[in-house]
Amino acid sequence: MEGLFITFEGPEGAGKTTILQKLGKELQDEGLDIVMTREPGGIRIAEQIREVILNKSNTEMDSRTEALLYAAARRQHLVERVLPALEKGATVLCDRFIDSSLAYQGFARGIGIDEVFAINQFAIKDVMPDATIYFDVPVEIGLQRIQENKGREVNRLDLEKLDFHHRVYEGFKLLKEKFPNRFHQIDASREIDQVYQAVKETILKIIQGK
Repeated sequence: MEGLFITFEGPEGAGKTTILQKLGKELQDEGLDIVMTREPGGIRIAEQIREVILNKSNTEMDSRTEALLYAAARRQHLVERVLPALEKGATVLCDRFIDSSLAYQGFARGIGIDEVFAINQFAIKDVMPDATIYFDVPVEIGLQRIQENKGREVNRLDLEKLDFHHRVYEGFKLLKEKFPNRFHQIDASREIDQVYQAVKETILKIIQGK
Protein backbone atom coordinates (compact mmCIF):
# COMPACT_ATOMS: atom_id res chain seq x y z
CA MET A 1 0.00 0.00 0.00
CA GLU A 2 1.31 3.42 -0.91
CA GLY A 3 1.02 6.33 1.47
CA LEU A 4 0.57 10.05 0.88
CA PHE A 5 3.40 12.55 0.65
CA ILE A 6 2.25 16.04 1.68
CA THR A 7 4.72 18.92 1.89
CA PHE A 8 4.37 22.24 3.71
CA GLU A 9 5.91 25.21 1.91
CA GLY A 10 6.07 28.97 2.25
CA PRO A 11 8.31 31.96 2.95
CA GLU A 12 9.99 32.59 6.29
CA GLY A 13 7.67 33.16 9.24
CA ALA A 14 4.59 31.65 7.57
CA GLY A 15 3.81 29.43 10.57
CA LYS A 16 4.01 26.13 8.70
CA THR A 17 6.36 24.42 11.18
CA THR A 18 4.16 25.20 14.19
CA ILE A 19 1.01 24.04 12.42
CA LEU A 20 2.60 20.89 10.99
CA GLN A 21 3.72 19.72 14.43
CA LYS A 22 0.39 20.50 16.12
CA LEU A 23 -1.76 19.06 13.32
CA GLY A 24 0.39 15.96 12.90
CA LYS A 25 0.02 15.17 16.60
CA GLU A 26 -3.76 15.72 16.46
CA LEU A 27 -4.14 13.43 13.44
CA GLN A 28 -2.02 10.78 15.17
CA ASP A 29 -4.28 11.01 18.23
CA GLU A 30 -7.25 10.47 15.89
CA GLY A 31 -5.70 7.18 14.79
CA LEU A 32 -4.16 8.17 11.46
CA ASP A 33 -0.71 6.86 10.51
CA ILE A 34 1.18 10.16 10.31
CA VAL A 35 4.94 10.67 9.99
CA MET A 36 6.21 14.21 10.65
CA THR A 37 9.60 15.28 9.34
CA ARG A 38 11.51 18.26 7.97
CA GLU A 39 14.05 19.40 5.41
CA PRO A 40 16.89 19.83 5.50
CA GLY A 41 17.10 17.27 8.29
CA GLY A 42 14.74 14.64 9.61
CA ILE A 43 17.49 12.05 10.02
CA ARG A 44 21.03 12.12 11.43
CA ILE A 45 23.09 12.66 8.26
CA ALA A 46 20.68 15.25 6.84
CA GLU A 47 20.64 17.12 10.17
CA GLN A 48 24.44 17.34 10.00
CA ILE A 49 24.19 18.80 6.49
CA ARG A 50 21.55 21.25 7.81
CA GLU A 51 24.08 22.48 10.37
CA VAL A 52 26.51 23.35 7.56
CA ILE A 53 23.91 25.00 5.31
CA LEU A 54 22.22 27.16 7.94
CA ASN A 55 25.25 28.00 10.08
CA LYS A 56 25.32 31.80 10.37
CA SER A 57 29.14 31.83 10.14
CA ASN A 58 29.17 30.20 6.66
CA THR A 59 28.64 33.51 4.88
CA GLU A 60 31.08 32.66 2.06
CA MET A 61 29.00 29.68 0.86
CA ASP A 62 28.52 29.64 -2.92
CA SER A 63 24.93 29.46 -4.21
CA ARG A 64 25.54 26.26 -6.16
CA THR A 65 27.25 24.65 -3.16
CA GLU A 66 24.15 25.54 -1.16
CA ALA A 67 21.85 23.98 -3.77
CA LEU A 68 23.94 20.80 -3.94
CA LEU A 69 23.99 20.44 -0.14
CA TYR A 70 20.20 20.74 0.00
CA ALA A 71 19.90 18.07 -2.71
CA ALA A 72 22.32 15.78 -0.84
CA ALA A 73 20.38 16.15 2.42
CA ARG A 74 17.13 15.56 0.50
CA ARG A 75 18.40 12.33 -1.05
CA GLN A 76 19.46 10.81 2.26
CA HIS A 77 16.24 11.91 3.99
CA LEU A 78 14.13 10.50 1.17
CA VAL A 79 15.67 7.02 1.13
CA GLU A 80 15.99 6.73 4.90
CA ARG A 81 12.77 8.35 6.15
CA VAL A 82 10.20 9.29 3.52
CA LEU A 83 10.13 6.30 1.16
CA PRO A 84 10.00 3.63 3.92
CA ALA A 85 7.06 5.47 5.52
CA LEU A 86 5.22 5.75 2.19
CA GLU A 87 5.80 2.07 1.46
CA LYS A 88 4.11 1.24 4.77
CA GLY A 89 1.10 3.34 3.77
CA ALA A 90 1.71 6.28 6.11
CA THR A 91 0.88 9.91 5.39
CA VAL A 92 4.14 11.88 5.49
CA LEU A 93 3.91 15.55 6.46
CA CYS A 94 7.20 17.17 5.48
CA ASP A 95 8.26 20.70 6.41
CA ARG A 96 9.79 21.85 3.07
CA PHE A 97 10.89 19.76 0.09
CA ILE A 98 11.95 20.41 -3.51
CA ASP A 99 9.84 23.59 -3.95
CA SER A 100 11.95 25.39 -1.36
CA SER A 101 15.10 24.67 -3.37
CA LEU A 102 13.39 25.90 -6.55
CA ALA A 103 12.18 29.13 -4.89
CA TYR A 104 15.24 29.90 -2.75
CA GLN A 105 18.20 28.68 -4.79
CA GLY A 106 16.60 28.44 -8.23
CA PHE A 107 14.81 31.78 -8.31
CA ALA A 108 16.00 33.95 -5.41
CA ARG A 109 19.68 33.04 -5.82
CA GLY A 110 19.39 33.30 -9.60
CA ILE A 111 20.73 29.83 -10.44
CA GLY A 112 17.58 29.04 -12.41
CA ILE A 113 14.53 26.96 -11.51
CA ASP A 114 15.21 24.42 -14.29
CA GLU A 115 18.86 24.06 -13.26
CA VAL A 116 18.02 23.41 -9.62
CA PHE A 117 15.22 21.05 -10.66
CA ALA A 118 17.79 19.05 -12.67
CA ILE A 119 20.07 18.70 -9.62
CA ASN A 120 17.11 17.50 -7.59
CA GLN A 121 15.91 15.05 -10.22
CA PHE A 122 19.21 13.24 -9.70
CA ALA A 123 18.50 13.26 -5.95
CA ILE A 124 14.83 12.27 -5.90
CA LYS A 125 14.34 10.55 -9.28
CA ASP A 126 10.58 10.79 -9.87
CA VAL A 127 9.42 11.22 -6.27
CA MET A 128 7.30 14.36 -6.04
CA PRO A 129 4.76 15.38 -3.37
CA ASP A 130 1.18 14.21 -3.84
CA ALA A 131 0.09 17.60 -2.49
CA THR A 132 1.74 20.79 -1.27
CA ILE A 133 0.18 23.06 1.36
CA TYR A 134 1.42 26.54 0.49
CA PHE A 135 1.36 29.09 3.33
CA ASP A 136 0.91 32.44 1.62
CA VAL A 137 2.03 35.37 3.78
CA PRO A 138 3.42 38.80 2.83
CA VAL A 139 7.18 38.99 3.34
CA GLU A 140 7.07 41.80 5.90
CA ILE A 141 4.52 39.99 8.10
CA GLY A 142 6.58 36.78 8.03
CA LEU A 143 9.81 38.52 8.98
CA GLN A 144 8.07 40.47 11.74
CA ARG A 145 6.82 37.18 13.21
CA ILE A 146 10.39 35.85 13.24
CA GLN A 147 11.58 38.90 15.17
CA GLU A 148 8.76 38.49 17.70
CA ASN A 149 9.28 34.72 18.13
CA LYS A 150 12.24 34.60 20.51
CA GLY A 151 12.21 30.78 20.67
CA ARG A 152 12.69 30.25 16.92
CA GLU A 153 16.14 29.44 15.56
CA VAL A 154 17.60 32.28 13.49
CA ASN A 155 19.55 30.78 10.61
CA ARG A 156 21.71 32.07 7.76
CA LEU A 157 18.75 32.50 5.39
CA ASP A 158 16.83 34.62 7.93
CA LEU A 159 19.69 37.14 7.81
CA GLU A 160 19.35 37.76 4.06
CA LYS A 161 18.30 41.22 2.89
CA LEU A 162 14.64 42.06 2.31
CA ASP A 163 14.88 41.87 -1.49
CA PHE A 164 16.05 38.22 -1.23
CA HIS A 165 12.91 37.32 0.71
CA HIS A 166 10.77 39.14 -1.89
CA ARG A 167 12.43 37.06 -4.63
CA VAL A 168 11.66 33.88 -2.65
CA TYR A 169 8.01 34.97 -2.51
CA GLU A 170 8.02 35.59 -6.27
CA GLY A 171 9.63 32.18 -6.80
CA PHE A 172 6.82 30.46 -4.94
CA LYS A 173 4.26 32.36 -7.05
CA LEU A 174 5.89 30.95 -10.18
CA LEU A 175 5.80 27.43 -8.72
CA LYS A 176 2.08 27.74 -7.93
CA GLU A 177 1.51 28.50 -11.61
CA LYS A 178 3.83 25.65 -12.69
CA PHE A 179 2.17 23.03 -10.43
CA PRO A 180 -1.44 24.24 -10.00
CA ASN A 181 -2.89 20.77 -9.33
CA ARG A 182 -0.44 20.07 -6.52
CA PHE A 183 -0.45 23.44 -4.70
CA HIS A 184 -3.17 24.18 -2.14
CA GLN A 185 -2.85 27.83 -1.11
CA ILE A 186 -3.66 28.87 2.46
CA ASP A 187 -3.95 32.50 3.57
CA ALA A 188 -1.35 32.38 6.35
CA SER A 189 -1.61 36.08 7.23
CA ARG A 190 -4.66 35.34 9.43
CA GLU A 191 -4.73 34.35 13.09
CA ILE A 192 -3.02 31.01 13.66
CA ASP A 193 -6.24 29.23 14.73
CA GLN A 194 -7.90 30.17 11.43
CA VAL A 195 -4.87 29.02 9.46
CA TYR A 196 -4.78 25.77 11.43
CA GLN A 197 -8.42 25.00 10.66
CA ALA A 198 -7.95 25.75 6.95
CA VAL A 199 -4.89 23.48 6.77
CA LYS A 200 -6.64 20.67 8.68
CA GLU A 201 -9.69 20.79 6.38
CA THR A 202 -7.47 20.77 3.30
CA ILE A 203 -5.38 17.82 4.47
CA LEU A 204 -8.40 15.76 5.51
CA LYS A 205 -9.91 16.32 2.04
CA ILE A 206 -6.64 15.16 0.45
CA ILE A 207 -6.51 12.04 2.66
CA GLN A 208 -10.19 11.23 2.05
CA GLY A 209 -9.81 11.76 -1.70
CA LYS A 210 -6.82 9.44 -1.99
